Amino acid sequence: MIEHRPFNTLGGEDHGWLNAKHHFSFAGYYDPARMGWGALRVWNDDTIAPNTGFPPHSHADMEIVTYVREGAITHQDSMGNSGRTESGDVQVMSAGTGIRHSEYNREAKTTQIFQIWIMPGSQGQAPAWGAKPFPKGDRSGRFVALASGMAGDDDALPIRTDARVLGAALKRGDTAEYTFGDQRYGYLVSAKGKVRINDLELEARDGAAIRDVQSIRVTALEDAEVVLVDSAP
Repeated sequence: MIEHRPFNTLGGEDHGWLNAKHHFSFAGYYDPARMGWGALRVWNDDTIAPNTGFPPHSHADMEIVTYVREGAITHQDSMGNSGRTESGDVQVMSAGTGIRHSEYNREAKTTQIFQIWIMPGSQGQAPAWGAKPFPKGDRSGRFVALASGMAGDDDALPIRTDARVLGAALKRGDTAEYTFGDQRYGYLVSAKGKVRINDLELEARDGAAIRDVQSIRVTALEDAEVVLVDSAP
């Protein structure tokens, strides 16, 4: 099964400084049919105005992956970590027993990010943060693990859960394939460009919820950038 989640069906709210779209129930948006997908709990499509952002706030027991689509995001947290993550790159925060952090767009232009929250495999561990550049050339025409808690993904940022976040950069006409294990859940969003996933066409920022599918073929109908989460039930 591959269920199409068009961008114009997503929940969300425009706060002025933040225009947030939610693939799953979040904050003031509630849909009992969209409470998560496997271990994936949140996928927010956030557009953040220049020189604004999320002030310090707390999290616990969540793996939070930020994929920067445009611009850059600047992170600071209660552990003393700080860093600036640019377009195409990724940061990971394992909230663990508790962490307080801020995320600001310090740029002169709009920043666009995906916030992806995945339930951890266990609780009680110390919080952690990390960021890493992922050159788009390295994921040209193929899926590359960007954040992962699965064996063999040594080059990915670590997360504490049975899941991986992957990215692929596709030129028009290119195809990338991905094979799931048994009883896995997939969720794919085209960050840029129109794509076809098996027989389903997605516009940019549409979602596709995948279950009971052994493998997918993603073909770029335009130059495209796609993000995929593969998670346990």
